[in-house]
Amino acid sequence: MYKFFQGRLFFTRLVLLAASAALLAIGIFAIYAVGHPAENSPASEAEQFSGFWKKQLVFAALGGLAFVAINLIRYRRLGEISYWLYSVVLLLLGILLLGKFIDIPFVPEINGTHRWIRFTIAGRELPGIQPSELCKLAYIIALCWYLRYRSNYRSFKALIGPFLLTLLPMVLIVLEPDLGTVMLMMPVLFVMLFVAGARVKHLLMIILLAILVSPLLWLFMQPYQRMRISSVFLQSPAIRQQAERHPKITEKILGTEFNQRLWDSRAGYHLNRSKLAITSGGPAGSGYRRGPFIKYDFLPYRINDFIFSVIAHQWGFAGAFTVILLFVIIIICGLEISNHNTDPFGRLLAMGITVTLTVEVIVNISMTLGLMPITGLTLPLVSYGGSSLLTSTLAIGLLNNIGRARPFSVAPKLFE
Repeated sequence: MYKFFQGRLFFTRLVLLAASAALLAIGIFAIYAVGHPAENSPASEAEQFSGFWKKQLVFAALGGLAFVAINLIRYRRLGEISYWLYSVVLLLLGILLLGKFIDIPFVPEINGTHRWIRFTIAGRELPGIQPSELCKLAYIIALCWYLRYRSNYRSFKALIGPFLLTLLPMVLIVLEPDLGTVMLMMPVLFVMLFVAGARVKHLLMIILLAILVSPLLWLFMQPYQRMRISSVFLQSPAIRQQAERHPKITEKILGTEFNQRLWDSRAGYHLNRSKLAITSGGPAGSGYRRGPFIKYDFLPYRINDFIFSVIAHQWGFAGAFTVILLFVIIIICGLEISNHNTDPFGRLLAMGITVTLTVEVIVNISMTLGLMPITGLTLPLVSYGGSSLLTSTLAIGLLNNIGRARPFSVAPKLFE
C-alpha cells in the first residue's frame, strides 16, 4: 500500500486522501445517527435506517479496493480503453431505457424512475448498480482522451465530436429520468473545452443557442420536472400568491394546477423541511444523534440526497462549514495535480474529475438550501449509496494516480 503514496506531489496527495477519508467518516457517522437516535422514537421511524451504516461500511471497503485497483494501472491505459468503457455504460443506460417499455426483472421501477439494475440471487437482492453514476467517470475519461489533440476543439465544426459524446448519454439519462446527472454534464463539458483551449467565441455561440432552444425543452418536460425547477422561485410567498391568482397562466407554465395545499404536501415539502433542519442546527447544532430531524421522520431521503441537512442539524454551522472546507481542500488538491501535469490527457482528466466533484457539491448543497432545484444528485463521499461512493473513490484514486505519475511530453506546448 505504501507505494501508492510514492511519487510526485506527495504532500498534496496526502492532504487529498486525508480530506476524502474525513468526509467518508462524517457520512458514515451521520447515517448511523439517523438510524440510532439518542432519544427514544417510534421504532418504525428509526429501524428502517438502522442497518444502512453497515452497508455504507461495506461500500467504503469496496471503494478502498477500487482505489487500490485504479492505482495499479497507468492512467493513460484508461484512455486507451476509454471508448470501450463509454460504450459499456451506454449499453447499461440503454437497458434502463428499455426497461421503461418492457418488463425486465433486473430493472425495477423505483419512485417512478428506472435508474438501477438490481439482481436477486437465491431470494436475496444484491446491491443495485446505478449506471448514471458510472457514466460520470466513463464520460470524463472518454472526453479527455478525445480532447487531447488541438484539432478536436479549435474550430466550431470540431466541437461536434465533444457535444455528441455529451448529448448521447444525456438523452438516455434524462429519460430515466435523472435530472441531477444531466445538470452535471454540460457544465463539465464547457469547462473542459475552455481548459483545453477551445475558442471563447465558439463557446459563447453555443451558450446563446442553448438559451434560444431552452423554451422548447421546457415544453417536453413532465409537469413534476417543471415544478421542481419552478420551486426555486415558488419558495417566495408573493410568487405563490400570484400563481394562485392566475391559475390559467400558471397551468400553462407548470403543466398542472397550483395551490398552496399541494405545494406544502408535495413540491415544497422537501425544501421547507430541509431548510428547517439546517437553520434549527444553529451555530453548534442539536448534538450528535439528537434533534427532532434525527428523532422523527420529518425529512425524507435524509441519508442520501439531504444528508447535508442532517449534518447541519446535528453539528450546526461548524459541522456544515467543516464539510464545505474539506471539499474545498479536495478541489484545491485536484487543481494542483492538474496544474503540475505536462501530459495533455492527464491534465485534462484531473481537471475533469475536479470540476465534476465541484459541480456535484455545489448542486447538492444548493439544493438543500433551496437555491437550486431538487435533482437527486448525491453529496460525493458523504451520501449513502454504493454506486455513488464507488464512483467517488475511483475519482479520488485517479487523482492520486495522475499526481504520482511522472509524465513527459515531446510537444513544445500543451494540447498540441
